Amino acid sequence: MEKKEFVFRNPLRLMGYETEDILSPGGFGAVLARAGLGKTAILVQLALDSLLHSKNVLHISLADPVRKVCLWYEEVFRNVADHYDIPQTDHTWETILSHRLIMTFNIDSFSVPKLEERLTDLAEQAIFLPRVVLIDGFRFDEAEARKSLPDLKKLAENNGLHVWFSVRTHRHQPPGPDGIPPSLSDVTGLFNVIFQLQPDGKEIRLIDLKGGNAHPEASPLLLDPSTMLIKDRASAC
Repeated sequence: MEKKEFVFRNPLRLMGYETEDILSPGGFGAVLARAGLGKTAILVQLALDSLLHSKNVLHISLADPVRKVCLWYEEVFRNVADHYDIPQTDHTWETILSHRLIMTFNIDSFSVPKLEERLTDLAEQAIFLPRVVLIDGFRFDEAEARKSLPDLKKLAENNGLHVWFSVRTHRHQPPGPDGIPPSLSDVTGLFNVIFQLQPDGKEIRLIDLKGGNAHPEASPLLLDPSTMLIKDRASAC
């Protein structure tokens, strides 16, 4: 029963989505924000929704060690349970862990061929076949790194993967008229969905910049700074 409760309370419902899939297979999604605003927390909430639907999630970290990524998942999961008073969560936690794999790369050594090689090894040994891939720490501000994105897109399409990225923005680089930062402007066409975290006084707003299919009547959303959970503006009042 507690697993169904977690599914019901998942952040995508607050975002106005009726199903767990914002992205179609092969699709790219991005979460944009300056440092420290909660990009990884949003990625983890998206991942938890897939895990609760028994979908395999591969979390690729290019900056943090495995233990730190594990702590992110534990913290967000416990925050959801505490916020909604969901009891007896140990069984659900153990169940979803079997669908998660964390993989780390040195940021300078990450490449599409290396990722494809690791995915092939996992599949051939029947160890893990991901459906959702999160890439946290990709260097969008480096033109050479962005050149690999079309190949990564092809890899996602060939394997039916839903791929989410965190994108770090900078205060000194103002966005274009569409809200897209310079580090993403030349590859925007590869992305199906783009969300942005934007400071608004003491609050953090979650803005749909591209491709979201949330209901038009959905409430404006905020990120709770204390728990890093998505919430609607009405519940914040």
